[in-house]
Amino acid sequence: MTAVQPRNATDTRHSLRTEVLEERPVNLDGFVEEWPEKGLVAMESDFDPQPSVRVEDGRVVEMDGRERADFDFMDSFIADHALDVATTEASVALDSGQIARMLIDPGVSRSDVLAVTRGLTPAKVLDVVKLMNVVEIMQAMQKMRARRTPANQAHSTSARDNPLQVAVDAAEGALRGFAELETTLGVVRYAPLVAIALQVGGQVGRGGVLTQCALEEATELDLGMRGITAYAETISIYGTESVFVDGDDTPWSKTFLASAYASRGIKMRFTSGTGSEVQMGNAEGRSMLYLEIRCILMAKGAGVQGLQNGSISCIGVPGAVPGGIRAVAAENLVASMMDLECASGNDQSFSHSAMRRTARMLPQLLPGTDFVCSGYSAVPNQDNMFAGSNFDTDDYDDWNTIQRDLQVDGGLRHVREPEILAVRAKAARALQALFAQLDLPAITDAEVEAATYANSSNDYPFRDVLADLTGAQAVMDRGITGLDLVRGLEASGFHDVAENLLSVLRQRVSGDLLQTSAILTADFVPLSAINDANDYAGPGTGYRLEGERWEQLKQLRHVTSATNPETEVR
Repeated sequence: MTAVQPRNATDTRHSLRTEVLEERPVNLDGFVEEWPEKGLVAMESDFDPQPSVRVEDGRVVEMDGRERADFDFMDSFIADHALDVATTEASVALDSGQIARMLIDPGVSRSDVLAVTRGLTPAKVLDVVKLMNVVEIMQAMQKMRARRTPANQAHSTSARDNPLQVAVDAAEGALRGFAELETTLGVVRYAPLVAIALQVGGQVGRGGVLTQCALEEATELDLGMRGITAYAETISIYGTESVFVDGDDTPWSKTFLASAYASRGIKMRFTSGTGSEVQMGNAEGRSMLYLEIRCILMAKGAGVQGLQNGSISCIGVPGAVPGGIRAVAAENLVASMMDLECASGNDQSFSHSAMRRTARMLPQLLPGTDFVCSGYSAVPNQDNMFAGSNFDTDDYDDWNTIQRDLQVDGGLRHVREPEILAVRAKAARALQALFAQLDLPAITDAEVEAATYANSSNDYPFRDVLADLTGAQAVMDRGITGLDLVRGLEASGFHDVAENLLSVLRQRVSGDLLQTSAILTADFVPLSAINDANDYAGPGTGYRLEGERWEQLKQLRHVTSATNPETEVR
């Protein structure tokens, strides 16, 4: 008998280092080889068309190797509504390398670049950005983003659809610096209560924060029309006709929906992203980035002010293939090249690796985008109903430290705990009072106390779900609007919150939020590509993190006094 079990002859001894590496979080991620024939390739595919265009009598009759008679409806829409017919032939005729150099050359103005890019066909755009590495893509993004001042957006959701949790986390998120707040539901019928909670919490945290509730399109539009939400984002578009049809939509139906929002002064952007078509099984043999470029041009043709892209909920697909994250950075750039607001992703979680998650967001954080994240989770990821985010509340201090380390503005700031507790308590009391005014299901004092100090939904008392759903339906049946929320808050003694909400609603009349990349400051001053245009023209120009804002970002949870090492600066 042997002392040990005999080793199988086929067994291979591994090094201890290999065993350590096998246990690294990154090896829990999914990776796959390219399959260009099925569209499982980021941006380098022999199956993508070659750039071309021909105009006759002011009409595009051939584009990217297709005659008009062979156009699908995406081709037709782009040719008829997205391309500058007066310049497209000249733009496409330019050398792609020359256009790429224009993008990164500080001596070429943004407006001069736009004069060219407005005439580029999808294949020509792809031909340009394929020449650019990630650093060059970032250089170009620094110049091409529409709004001078970068910003950030957050998710505020609840695994239990608890409106109180949504309100207090929205208030904290607004206080920390998010310019927009977004929610969604596990149970769609909860939407009216949760949307109200998000809007109230946001205005407690910082006046002027914009909110939206991501739902099926009819309910989302209804809430917007009522003034219970301030903007819309999750209006999805796709790069192939087959996927569009699979969703019972066309470019024209999406454009009609966009016009409905615009008719009421409601900010709106489309959502798209690399990988959606291959994920739905209808990539038609094209690369992910080529199809996303078609989406971007379709959005431009529809007349919407902006686009959420950066793969979004499909990030696992480009993230699994070689060069996929480069393609994601490129799609953000293309949105800005088309003079659209870019809410640049960094939302849905895609990796177990903290290093990889950080690397994924640097191409947006470092040059700055209109919204560096279009969904940083302002709740723990266990409560994130958008399937988890690339960053959540656990990462606040890391994010703030990276901003300080690199002197870049990612839209957030450190806030001391007493301020956070105060704003959470106020948001909870405001929602409690408003629900009482509107005869909605009561919020108890015990819930208010729990909400003030809570981290996740596990820290809250359970609510009566049936009563909440009945109350949510009552909001719709009684025709409650944003003005009813203003009246209820005013009657409850929350004058400042009521005034903040009313000031947001006034934007419906002014129309300022319809401008590209529009957000509101704490003083309700609109910042957009109109009055805060990106003026980057090389070193020392454009947005610079300096002055009062830089002093804000120097503050972290623990900073030691230079003159007294035993104390911390507050």
